[in-house]
Amino acid sequence: MATSKIAVTIEGSTLTRLDRLVRERKYPNRSRAVQDALDAQLDRIEHRRLSAELQKLDPEEERRFAEEGMGGEKSAWPEY
Repeated sequence: MATSKIAVTIEGSTLTRLDRLVRERKYPNRSRAVQDALDAQLDRIEHRRLSAELQKLDPEEERRFAEEGMGGEKSAWPEY
C-alpha cells in the first residue's frame, strides 16, 4: 500500500512515551508506532459507529423481515 508523509504536532510527554516504545523495540520506528496507533483508534471509532447504527434496528422488525424472506416453496429455492 502506498504511504504518504505528513507532519504532526504532538505533546512532549507523548513523544517521550512514543520514543520509549521504539527504544524498547516494540516498534521499529516512530512512523510504524503512530500508524498502528492511528489504525487502532480509527477501528474503534468505526466499530462504535457500527454499534450505534445496529442499536437503531428494531429486533422484532428484523425478525419479521428474516421470516418473510424464508417463505415460499422449498422447490423454488436454488440447490446449493
